[in-house]
Amino acid sequence: ALTVRFITRRFIGDYDPTLEMIYRHVAVIDGEMVHFEILDTAGQEDSLQIEEKIKWGDGFAVVYSVTDRCSFDEVMRLCFLINHLHASLKRSGAAEQPPVIIVGNKKDLQFDRMVSTEDGENLSKALKIPFYEIS
Repeated sequence: ALTVRFITRRFIGDYDPTLEMIYRHVAVIDGEMVHFEILDTAGQEDSLQIEEKIKWGDGFAVVYSVTDRCSFDEVMRLCFLINHLHASLKRSGAAEQPPVIIVGNKKDLQFDRMVSTEDGENLSKALKIPFYEIS
């Protein structure tokens, strides 16, 4: 839903979170045309699959739900994996580390919240990665 919202500027309430999709999108950012190819993972990958997807990416939004503590607990592991895999690629001639942000989603669901804003901010500071909370 977050990816579709970014591309179409519309919110969809019904979607299948177990489907993996690749979205292509063109946007003008700071006067320059940028071509996006966004892999929206289903979050069901085994470790080999996730490693291949991380190697494929040039930038990452690591998204968790503020209503799901388990999804938040995965953020640190994924950020370390991104860092480790791209550091390995860098040693073999690839470019610098990719940009990474942490996104806490569903902040409007205050009554179902299991992860505080402070938890997200603290993790962001510890990992030195930008953090945003959205709905």
